[in-house]
Amino acid sequence: MLIIAGLGNPGSQYAGNRHNIGFMAVDAIQRRPGFSPWSKKFKALISEGELAGEKVLLIKPQTFMNLSGEAVGEAMRFYKLGPENIIAIYDELDLPAAKARIKTGGGHGGHNGVKSLDAHCGREYRRLRLGIGHPGSKELVHNHVLGDFAKVDQTWLSPLLDALADNAEMLVKAEDSQLMNKLALAVGGKPDEEKPKPEKKPASKPAGQSHIHQARGGGKPNLPTSGPMAEMLKKMFGGKGE
Repeated sequence: MLIIAGLGNPGSQYAGNRHNIGFMAVDAIQRRPGFSPWSKKFKALISEGELAGEKVLLIKPQTFMNLSGEAVGEAMRFYKLGPENIIAIYDELDLPAAKARIKTGGGHGGHNGVKSLDAHCGREYRRLRLGIGHPGSKELVHNHVLGDFAKVDQTWLSPLLDALADNAEMLVKAEDSQLMNKLALAVGGKPDEEKPKPEKKPASKPAGQSHIHQARGGGKPNLPTSGPMAEMLKKMFGGKGE
């Protein structure tokens, strides 16, 4: 069994915030066939379903972001699961908008929801980070994170979430590189495997040399010491001895 936890803040006033992209992601998955309606349990909203033959619990903690781990940890212990059975989806300031990255473990990067998950669930869970971009200075971060996505963001946000929901089985099967490619294509990017790779420069070779130069630069040529050719060479080069 897997728990897919989307991080966010409860309440309609936060629903469109960049900080709530984790909620938006699990909402998109829950709308796909096979998932139950949202119900309340574990200080959260939960929906049960199946993906790729695996039982999946979608969870949206209702404890507010800073205490997200309380809800996810309670569900984890109820089902006797470990952090390896958890996938957290959340916003990432340090990724450009529309970019996605996935990894297991790591630091919290200042994200309070992730700090709480680390404290209540351990750190070795999988983390799907969805980029919301950085406003450019530390002073603007709070308003940026708790501000709503702009209308222009819908050009990438909706396709990204739809692609994630359509390919959620890849998330469950840990087909991470394939999933990242699907998400990149959905927002008009290139899949990783198609990104141009740096060309390998051929090993440096000495500059091309003519036959004469090569002969002059190499060992002493074998010259005839007798006969007509020897006589001609003596006349050309003065016939000096070595």
